[in-house]
Amino acid sequence: MPSIPALAASGLSKRYGDVLAVGGVSFEVAPGEIVGLLGPNGAGKTTIISMVLGVLEPSAGRILIQGKDIAARRSEALERTNFAAVYAPLPGNLTVRENLRVFGLLYGAPRLKRRIEDLLDGFDLRKFADSKAGFLSSGEQTRLGLAKALINEPSLLLLDEPTASLDPATAREIRSKIREFVRRGGAGVLWTSHNMHEVAEVCDRALFLSRGQILLEGDPRRLPSQHGKANLEELFIAVAREPLSLEAA
Repeated sequence: MPSIPALAASGLSKRYGDVLAVGGVSFEVAPGEIVGLLGPNGAGKTTIISMVLGVLEPSAGRILIQGKDIAARRSEALERTNFAAVYAPLPGNLTVRENLRVFGLLYGAPRLKRRIEDLLDGFDLRKFADSKAGFLSSGEQTRLGLAKALINEPSLLLLDEPTASLDPATAREIRSKIREFVRRGGAGVLWTSHNMHEVAEVCDRALFLSRGQILLEGDPRRLPSQHGKANLEELFIAVAREPLSLEAA
């Protein structure tokens, strides 16, 4: 029997008045798969993630998380889902340990004390365990956000520019930790990034968005040559500047 997708979106649309931000996109993320959601600013990436999280209500379409319809079974669908983004910092008046404990309790994470200790070590946060999150550097806050995103060992992980404020060496370590988490637990990951080297390194598949539509889809290591481009960065620029010509191709 085929496994149930970690995430399945069908006919997903979001309209703000006369502006169509996302126009009828359909895609899946399989268990154990990292899917890159790519596109220029304003393409609809964060809107899609917000709809999957239930923060925004779709104008049309359906979202299933592990087969559960988020519109009808929101709590069940989201209990094994988690999220990290640099624009969503954790409460600054709580310490690192307190943040992990509060979110662990909210998610009902089992063996929480042990889980917190593992994450403090895994994300090099132990020396900051009793420091308030608001006093951490941007990179340290990013690591804390990622630790929180794994607190409940999610089956679906949504990452919006997760390494944007990290130095290259730390970003490489974080990518490795996320890949290991996926290999070990079989989670599906939807990952947005403007770092094309990162996408080629970590993503099994890439979806290129343009004006709220999925324009291209495939292996990020093969897509450039399939569309006459030297690398993924050239393809990204072409999607941003010349979407109609790529669609025709």
